[in-house]
Amino acid sequence: MEYNTDRTQLIMPEYGRNIQQLVEHCKTLPTKEERNEMALAIVEFMGQRNPHLRDEENYKHKLWDHLFILADYDLDVDSPYTIVTKEELAEKPRRMDYPSFDNDYKFYGKSILQLIEMAIKLDDGDEKDALIQVIANNMKKSYNVYNKEHVSDDVIFRHLKDLSDNQLDLTGLDSLDKSKIYYANNRNKNQNNNKNQNNNNNNRRKNNFQNHKNKRR
Repeated sequence: MEYNTDRTQLIMPEYGRNIQQLVEHCKTLPTKEERNEMALAIVEFMGQRNPHLRDEENYKHKLWDHLFILADYDLDVDSPYTIVTKEELAEKPRRMDYPSFDNDYKFYGKSILQLIEMAIKLDDGDEKDALIQVIANNMKKSYNVYNKEHVSDDVIFRHLKDLSDNQLDLTGLDSLDKSKIYYANNRNKNQNNNKNQNNNNNNRRKNNFQNHKNKRR
């Protein structure tokens, strides 16, 4: 009996020993035409054995890359794609650049800083005022999530002023509840409630009139 420990080590175990042996056999074929034909068949077989790869982008290219990896890059066949060398495969990817924060307000995140930059560029007016108040509300939410404690509005106003280099200032407000957004939202709610109440009253009058009319008949 032959044990796996006595066999050659699998380069990519997910493909199994059968495909590994097919690749080894392909390398021994005498003509390039035969090797090309068998390489195509192996790639198709690899795709059937790993159907999940079909959901990935350029999965055919990936299968051909895997074929050359299984052959230890010692396979003379015509590939429809550029062959990745062993050195390129071993090369470490470039380290990703992460956003750095040079202040004490890291918990607000980069999106808040981007919104602040956008608000600074806007001309003075209702649009700018609304955006500033949206920023302040989101800053308050982020602060409470990160610090696990309630924060007063004046602290948020001070942080907003610092982050914007004194260009965005809400310190004149007593609280965020007295901002234009708060009043606008509540005004809309009150208008909707009044409208619904009026509709209910009108429907009630119609029903009473119809019931009275039916009784007289």
